[in-house]
Amino acid sequence: MRVVIVGAGQAGAALAAKLRALGHTGEIVMLGDEPAPPYQRPPLSKAYLLGEMEEDRLWLRSPDFWVEQRVELRLGQPVTAIDPAGRTVTVGGEVLAYDHLALTTGSSPRRLPAAIGGALPGVYTVRTLADVDAMRGEFRPGRRVIIVGGGYIGLEAAAVASKLGLAVTVVEMAPRILQRVASPETSDYVRALHQVHGVAVLESTGLDRLVGEDRVTGAVLKDGRELPADFVIVGVGITPNTALAEAAGLALDNGIATDEMGRTSDPAIWSAGDCASFPWVGGRIRLESVGNAIDQAEAVAANILGAGEPYQAKPWFWSDQFDLKLQIAGLNSGYDHIVTRKGEGEAVSFWYYRGDALLAVDAMNDPRAYMVGKRLIEMGKSPAAEVIASAPDLKALLKG
Repeated sequence: MRVVIVGAGQAGAALAAKLRALGHTGEIVMLGDEPAPPYQRPPLSKAYLLGEMEEDRLWLRSPDFWVEQRVELRLGQPVTAIDPAGRTVTVGGEVLAYDHLALTTGSSPRRLPAAIGGALPGVYTVRTLADVDAMRGEFRPGRRVIIVGGGYIGLEAAAVASKLGLAVTVVEMAPRILQRVASPETSDYVRALHQVHGVAVLESTGLDRLVGEDRVTGAVLKDGRELPADFVIVGVGITPNTALAEAAGLALDNGIATDEMGRTSDPAIWSAGDCASFPWVGGRIRLESVGNAIDQAEAVAANILGAGEPYQAKPWFWSDQFDLKLQIAGLNSGYDHIVTRKGEGEAVSFWYYRGDALLAVDAMNDPRAYMVGKRLIEMGKSPAAEVIASAPDLKALLKG
């Protein structure tokens, strides 16, 4: 049985490795459009951009691993077509047959329209190794950078730039940074952290256009202000890579739609990672995280081999900015109140509730709160809000 994996990122690598770990002896072919072997993306906007990590430390596995596991890696070769009827993919002009196909195509960063200067030289996004390599030379002390977008990627890039001695301005159209993903309490904490380090955070501030002739030289805001810039980083979210699936006639729903097993609308095609949406609490969800990419891909690998086990997502996320390690467990969608718990020193955690139900936890430099919150959510336990706020020993709540 030949399994072809389209996408050589975190999900594709996890799927291939799990197939072998579960005893699959047939062919595995992993196709990636980037020339680099499967690598970690989170350090790109942090340690790698800071120069604290070399490229080979980004790799998820050594090149020898893929050889030893008999996984055929074809890199720098984008797949151009899928033929579900014939069970083939076209890559590099070659037609390759499959018994099972896994789409782990990931996602792409949203870009600013060319009409407002998004195509000017000196305007970057942060998604791939090539993206970060292209911009690394821009990070020199005293230069000015504008970050468009106050989400996690933009704020991580802002922290790196500030650490390297640049003058940093974050421009966020929404009333507050992290508005789409976090509570006002978390936004306030992170904003204050950036401001202490000299980052200018402009909220409720729309971008009208970027300006420059041969390359970007500044930004004009909706209120008429003009900000100078030596370069610009755009961090305004990502979109799932669904073009191949759509052209092949697969069902889409905020990504490539799968059932609870990870199977798409074609019984021989599966999907996992950023590009895949799946059933969740009576609806559908698509998770953009390393944890989900690994867990979902491993579940799909098992189901390709006949396990028949529904994927049970356990959402968790993290972000590193300056000396802050923000760890997030659960999903806060639909929360109606927040409980604040003070930890040791400057540590603090915010606990999201809907009624009496605990939904999620944001832990700022508080790994114990994160660990306990994650376990409580997975166990379906919801301690009373006043208990969370005042319990002398959080771990004891796991036994109650």
